[in-house]
Amino acid sequence: MDTLRKLKSAIKAHEQDILDALKQDLNKSAFEAYATELGIVYAELDDAIRHLPKWAGKKRVRTPIMHFKSSSYRVPEPYGVVLIMSPWNYPFQLAFAPLIGAMAAGNCAVVKPSSYSPHTSSLIAKILGGCFPEEYIAVIEGGREANQELLKQKFDYIFFTGSVGVGRTVMEAASRHLTPVTLELGGKSPCIVDKNVDLELAARRIIWGKCLNSGQTCVAPDYLLVHRDVKDRLIMAMEKAITEFFGDTPCRNPEYPRIINEKHFNRLKGLLSDGRILVGGDVNEATLQIAPTIVDQVSWESPVMQEEIFGPILPVLEFEGIHEVITAVNSRPKPLALYLFTNDKNVEKRIIKSISFGGGCINDTIVHLATSYMPFGGVGESGMGSYHGKWSFDTFTHYKSIMKKSIWPDIRLRYPPYRDKLGLLKKFM
Repeated sequence: MDTLRKLKSAIKAHEQDILDALKQDLNKSAFEAYATELGIVYAELDDAIRHLPKWAGKKRVRTPIMHFKSSSYRVPEPYGVVLIMSPWNYPFQLAFAPLIGAMAAGNCAVVKPSSYSPHTSSLIAKILGGCFPEEYIAVIEGGREANQELLKQKFDYIFFTGSVGVGRTVMEAASRHLTPVTLELGGKSPCIVDKNVDLELAARRIIWGKCLNSGQTCVAPDYLLVHRDVKDRLIMAMEKAITEFFGDTPCRNPEYPRIINEKHFNRLKGLLSDGRILVGGDVNEATLQIAPTIVDQVSWESPVMQEEIFGPILPVLEFEGIHEVITAVNSRPKPLALYLFTNDKNVEKRIIKSISFGGGCINDTIVHLATSYMPFGGVGESGMGSYHGKWSFDTFTHYKSIMKKSIWPDIRLRYPPYRDKLGLLKKFM
């Protein structure tokens, strides 16, 4: 716990530096940076510090009667040296949240932040280097070459957050040493809007979730599936929400985050030619900002529907029956998140029962990951493993199972010769 308290003090001391670095890398406002990065890290630290004595204790479990006279328990132990590879979109939070779990579990760690967010990555190295010796926590900066060299090394556990494509590379490299992995990936997360909803509320929460970090969020609503009867009214309400949040010219709003670099900016700009733009579509080449954009007249075969968008572009598809939604979503890779806006409990139950996804919200977006009381993670191509709160500790922990046997009595039933003992054995098993 002392190391976690020391880490929290160091973060507190550099709080303004962290906010400044996030502003430089992604143009995040202080409010958004604290809400989505610093605040979550503080919550994870406080939860770990408060509960670590219980998490790290010996866990007694029941023992079958056949093992009389015995006691059984599980003992948590660290894996050893773990590699944490974090991305650029939430460069502070997604480096420190898993690191807290690794430290709480007693591991040493190598942290590899993204080169795409250089100011935050450099600050991470400064904070951790000022707290801990490299033998305990080391930070490796650099680009693709550094990643490749690290993946050649043998670690006891690898925790990776990033794209599906790179996740496959990480898993392949880990397999050479039979290293266990957690992969926090992404995919196309649907946002489903039924006809029985508060459209103004749904519009605000959808636009907030989509435009957080300018759409560069692995659990952002990737596309909208809206009931035909309310489609036009929802789009009008979303347009109103965009203006309320960011003004008439979002690309000139100093609090509106930018796209991380020119490569991603140009990729997103190319997607703007797909379908019919109903709202937005403006870009600012100088600041790498793209206005919140709603796109209609797209199909499942459209380019914008072939990859995770990871930007402030929201394609809209419509449906008439909820069965269409279930069939369409289930015919594609399992999403990291799913969002459903409905006041119909039967629709809610049907969607949750019928579609596999990592996690999600009913009548909101994004907020399900901002808690230490539920695990966060993907399923299928959207990832494997989970973390946050106690689940972070468990991710970086191996539990040894121990049975302690009394030396008396030594029941002879299990020993040869077996002869006519089978009937008696069946009574115990």
